[in-house]
Amino acid sequence: MASSGTIPEVPLTSSSKKVIPVVGLGTAGYPFGASAHCMKEAILDAIRIGHRHFDSSAVYQSEQYMGQAVKEALSLGLIKSRDELFITSKLWCSDAHRDRVLPA
Repeated sequence: MASSGTIPEVPLTSSSKKVIPVVGLGTAGYPFGASAHCMKEAILDAIRIGHRHFDSSAVYQSEQYMGQAVKEALSLGLIKSRDELFITSKLWCSDAHRDRVLPA
């Protein structure tokens, strides 16, 4: 993994060989959704320098750009698989209903 030696990692579980970077890159920008191109490029640059953990949220309006950056990182060979990345997200309170979770 590209982040070995530069970003500290911890085991995902006590019995797992898979590790998760302890530092994640936040993808919120202000105002939310204001600079789509910059957001995608920032995520792509972060992947280039070894970041493998990203924090997103529907309210940040960055999920689409995260997907675009991952797709480009795959095509450029920066990562071999989406499985190399940890992408966390949050569900807004108003979407925490059975019929709203998946669409959100």
